Amino acid sequence: MKIATFNANSIRSRAEIIRRWLQKHQPAVLCIQETKVTDDQFPLDAFADTGYEILFRGQKKYNGVAIFSRLPLTETEWELPKDTRREARFLKARAGNVSIVNTYIPQGQSPDSDKFQYKLEFFRLLKSYFQSAFDPADPVIWCGDFNVARESIDVYDPKRLWGHVCYCQPVQEALEEVMKWGFNDVFRRLHPEPEQYTFWDYRTPNALKRKMGWRLDYIMATRTLAEKCRTCLIDLESRMLDKPSDHTFLIGDFDL
Repeated sequence: MKIATFNANSIRSRAEIIRRWLQKHQPAVLCIQETKVTDDQFPLDAFADTGYEILFRGQKKYNGVAIFSRLPLTETEWELPKDTRREARFLKARAGNVSIVNTYIPQGQSPDSDKFQYKLEFFRLLKSYFQSAFDPADPVIWCGDFNVARESIDVYDPKRLWGHVCYCQPVQEALEEVMKWGFNDVFRRLHPEPEQYTFWDYRTPNALKRKMGWRLDYIMATRTLAEKCRTCLIDLESRMLDKPSDHTFLIGDFDL
């Protein structure tokens, strides 16, 4: 069972890239973040003949999440409980025997901003949600753009970048607290080597070629699933296409 995640940075701008990618890789589930479109403007027609059921929640110009699935989606949830801002950052559904939680974690803007405090609060609410909704023995996938580099090897220049809102002690600790509930970082479990990134800033010239990236996108799995993950790969080819997202696809293949 292939499960993938991708920050599209506008699904309308990346619709053809996503369509071709789905046809080539045929994952069972693809989670997308930063769709940047209201629900009435979601480009359903672009994917009408792909064979995927699509669940989505959006807002104008910002945020937005979607789940594409070849399996029927059941037990859907559209909002993270107790999230008073109610931004379009959370979707949950069950695909087959697996519960999928797709999140677009706030970026945080600056360490002294209320948006950074919201980022930390979002992680706290996620941990509370997992504790109340699931057992660590359940087959659960939590994936998306987390806007956190977990370790020094997850950024291209760890000394200079330390203190950034996506690479600092408070956000690393916030992510680890959620993981302690029962999640494994399946990519890092299989790939301990450095220079493995999923995001390259548009503003950095030739960032991909110069390996100036960040690992901000994750597939987390509870132990019962993590042990069944055969491969977890970053698709660099898609980042080399014309007009790509600043992120690329992350794919996990599970023996299910």
